[in-house]
Amino acid sequence: MNGVTGRMGYRQHLVRSILPLRDEGGLRLDDGSVLRVEPVLVGRDETKLRDLAEEHDVAEWTTDLDKVLADESIDVYFDAQVTSRRPDAVRAAIAAGKHVYAEKPSAEHLSDALDLARLAARAGTTTGVVHDKLYLPGLIKLRRLVEKGFFGRITSLRGEFGYWVFEGDDEPAQRPSWNYRAEDGGGITVDMFAHWNYVLESILGPVRSVYARSVTHIAERWNEQGDSYDATADDAAYAIFETDGGVIAQVNSSWVVRVHRDELVEFQVDGTLGSAVAGLHGCVSQARAATPRPVWNPDVPTDLDFRADWEPVDPDASIANGFRVQWEEFLRDVAAGRPHRHDLYSAARGVQLAELGLRSSAEGRRVAVPELVPGATP
Repeated sequence: MNGVTGRMGYRQHLVRSILPLRDEGGLRLDDGSVLRVEPVLVGRDETKLRDLAEEHDVAEWTTDLDKVLADESIDVYFDAQVTSRRPDAVRAAIAAGKHVYAEKPSAEHLSDALDLARLAARAGTTTGVVHDKLYLPGLIKLRRLVEKGFFGRITSLRGEFGYWVFEGDDEPAQRPSWNYRAEDGGGITVDMFAHWNYVLESILGPVRSVYARSVTHIAERWNEQGDSYDATADDAAYAIFETDGGVIAQVNSSWVVRVHRDELVEFQVDGTLGSAVAGLHGCVSQARAATPRPVWNPDVPTDLDFRADWEPVDPDASIANGFRVQWEEFLRDVAAGRPHRHDLYSAARGVQLAELGLRSSAEGRRVAVPELVPGATP
């Protein structure tokens, strides 16, 4: 597990996924056998690795990635490093015959993302990329409504994601400083469009065009050492996507916005028969029969309570931690020797959308999103 000293690699992948699987005796497979897991912690900071290993009773840790990849007793390589370091490490893991599971995006550039996907396909091992937003309770409930036909013909989606990330001078920043340096692989477009691609694919279908505006609202920030630096990466992106069937999706992503909504991310889907709003955890819906009939009158305050006519969707549903569920799905596929549904080609489509979003912003125009065909030149 490479990159477990970072926030996501540590909290979600190590502490909430792999360690519980280890401590509970492993993962029971369909044939009744048990797949046992034992992490090896990998990174660049020897002190942090040693401390984590001692705290969580992990027997093995190392700063020598090459040594780990050469170890035939290790079956899976996981990567949660900064994006700029991921492609070379994943290439090395594929060359060493390891199954690969990685955080997204798989690379900064589409050429690298496709190269990784093609290498993995030729190697014949199981590869997967984290698609965590699909496993959010709110998104699971929303997708169930889609599958039941609740919306009728879907017309549009509106998404709002973000929160205020402090600059790091008078208040500590909640995100690492590399996120705001383009030269280190930072930027909200590269980070979040990889998510929005698979979310939109899951709810609406493949994305066919993008019009985006990526901007840097705050030009100076302070790093972990308290030193100021120039923020060269975009901290907000405003986008309009069009999917198969002509559905329009508007998604705003920002680390420079104060939250006035129920959750840090919300998606509203509207259709001819109903609408729904989903966040990380909750989801509410309004059927056509329950839709109020407001009349525009700017001279008189409305007496309608617009929130009152929305119904919670599966409020008592028990949904497990999505990161662990993904790990279990991936490990089952490894054990069965079959492809993982969220593979490196899926990741490449997310990188493609981010790259085209940045092109759209730079050129000030709508950009078509071509279909990625395995083996074809982008």
